[in-house]
Amino acid sequence: MGRNPFVLLVFLIVSSMVAAPIHCKKQTQTLGHFYERKMKRSSGIDKSGFKAVHYINKSRVHTQQGMKEKDRIEKLPGQPGVLFQQYGGYVTVDKAAGRALYYYFVEAYHSKESLPLLLWLNGGPGCSSLAYGAMEELGPFRVHSNGKTLYRNRYSWNYAANVLFLESPAGVGFSYANTTSDYDDSGDSKTAVDNYVFLLNWLERFPEYSNRKFYIAGESYAGHYVPQLAHTILQHNKNANTTIINLKGILIGNAVINDETDVKGMYDYLASHALISDETANGIEKHCNFAPEDDSESSRECDAATDEAGQDIYYVDIYNIYAPLCHNSSLTIRPKEPSVANFDPCSDYYVYAYLNRDDVQEAMHANVTKLDHDWEPCSDIIRRWGDSPSTIIPLLQELMANGLRVWIFSGDADGRIPVTSTKYSIKKMKLAVKTKWHPWYLDGEVNFLSL
Repeated sequence: MGRNPFVLLVFLIVSSMVAAPIHCKKQTQTLGHFYERKMKRSSGIDKSGFKAVHYINKSRVHTQQGMKEKDRIEKLPGQPGVLFQQYGGYVTVDKAAGRALYYYFVEAYHSKESLPLLLWLNGGPGCSSLAYGAMEELGPFRVHSNGKTLYRNRYSWNYAANVLFLESPAGVGFSYANTTSDYDDSGDSKTAVDNYVFLLNWLERFPEYSNRKFYIAGESYAGHYVPQLAHTILQHNKNANTTIINLKGILIGNAVINDETDVKGMYDYLASHALISDETANGIEKHCNFAPEDDSESSRECDAATDEAGQDIYYVDIYNIYAPLCHNSSLTIRPKEPSVANFDPCSDYYVYAYLNRDDVQEAMHANVTKLDHDWEPCSDIIRRWGDSPSTIIPLLQELMANGLRVWIFSGDADGRIPVTSTKYSIKKMKLAVKTKWHPWYLDGEVNFLSL
């Protein structure tokens, strides 16, 4: 989904600059590198179907008395005044390993007592929901180009829900483990368990939301995280014969759903948008086999064609193929004129600078253990990923069969997991069409397409 606000449903330039960091590995780069490893026979990644843990030791759920008030954020540095409450802090998910996940929570602008609770997860794997979801996409604030002050996002999702952002798994953003070997034991199954344990503890801390309608949303590799967590919730509700968590549905955008169609759809999208040559596209079509049952190493011809495609799109913002690149990552002394509608391609650097400020971390109750590394939008700490199913379609089908609402949406300018991938994956599900495709008008213009 990234940065394109238009979805398919299923300046004042200041001459004085200050130095900015040269970090900021992006979510799309992380996913691209992960796919390169995963598609190799020698990857060591378990690609079999997702298996939920059906029993959680009760000792992993702790008393949370008094923790909510300790987590209240009075005001973020440089923040405009708002009427809603916000919270931030840590939830321990494994006391023995010293593993704790950081969350940031914003209550709804209005009707917080009746509006649903929504959990947002970013993908990667290994990328931060603070970096993207909270600070660049659906959160209530955006960071100015000076890296010090914030401005309102008039499209924030907390106009419609109470929104919870989680940095997961441990090793992402401010989340951590005191047992550093934990970082080499990451994967889909462990992430789902930790996310579920986080929710059980968080709802103890915020009991007013324990029976609230609950939705899980996310983008990119969270196409795995979201259905896997939903499946885990569903199984534990069934095992307990009661509603532990009142899950009603999920939303996933430009989501990793099915490896074969995800990858094929990406290259078809690049070809149809003239981002790669016909010769390169034909080479990929002829020599590459992305089927999960084909565990042979790719041919030299396939590698050559995909390498050429990678070179062709190297200088394209693959989140939004029509967007400009960031050519000057320096912070400005005075903020540029902000615009939510016209996204600033250097926003990653502003967010990096802001979240690494001591006063910001103190206000957010973050980095309380004084980590030996900077906060990063995508983790350099997590180097191994143990399991990643080749498809999550069976989970989506199971969720729908159990009456949960499933919304799959796709930004039409995102080239990493593009609209073609989404359409190919939905087609694999062989669903009946209730409402045929039609244009969706907003203010008399076609701004959305509906599937």
